[in-house]
Amino acid sequence: MLRARVYRTGAAKGMETRAPIGEHLIHATFTRSSWGPFSMARMLKETILIIEDEPDIIEVIEYNFRREGYNVVSATNGEKGLEIARTRRPSAVILDLMLPGLDGIEVARRLRQDPATSGIAIVMLTAKGEESDIVLGLGVGADDYVVKPFRPKELLARVTTVLRRGPLEEEGPTGRRLERGGLVIDEARHQVTKDGKDIALTLTEFKLLAALAAVPGRVFTRRHLLDKIQGDAYVQERNIDVHIKSIRKKLGEETDCVVTVRGVGYKLKE
Repeated sequence: MLRARVYRTGAAKGMETRAPIGEHLIHATFTRSSWGPFSMARMLKETILIIEDEPDIIEVIEYNFRREGYNVVSATNGEKGLEIARTRRPSAVILDLMLPGLDGIEVARRLRQDPATSGIAIVMLTAKGEESDIVLGLGVGADDYVVKPFRPKELLARVTTVLRRGPLEEEGPTGRRLERGGLVIDEARHQVTKDGKDIALTLTEFKLLAALAAVPGRVFTRRHLLDKIQGDAYVQERNIDVHIKSIRKKLGEETDCVVTVRGVGYKLKE
């Protein structure tokens, strides 16, 4: 593997860093004015854990997140990353998929299986953007993904959005009342209304819509959605598409609120 290199140019007015990873390149532009001291409010933000085996990528990500007031810790392998996650309990993990030894998929799986770390947000970094990698990552519980090469501002925005959503809630009889615009999902009553009008959904359709609405903006794979309706024995993975189509038809004007993420799955528009 090629070592990552950081190049700096134009120090007086701005600085561009470039860190090539194999054929991949990440870009970040910094201005000297942005290097000023952090305010107390910004320093009180969450802790971010970076699990990435390229030190120069860690450096670029650390710089951008610390500049926004986040506390940042890092690890260069999966085993150390899991140890830090258990002891520091970060708000989010930025997790590289291609790690030596314990890879990113297995790290994500263990984070989700451990009650102490199951609520930590996970944003995966994928080197190629292969659909299979993305589906696999989301399937084991990642909240979002960013494809290399990436811009630090995009990664920062993705992590911030995931943190704004809050931790993913576990399945169970929660009795929540979810409101998204004119759409209301009452889990205790198993009732859906749109602008005050009842929408007749099957039990499977209700479960799917409630799962999507619980974390708007989060992409769910078909397998993940299937896991959320496990009691419906006759539902297969590809049947999810049929149920989503039916939900859209019944919601009428709200059809575009359920968004297809090509090659991955579905999400509810934020």
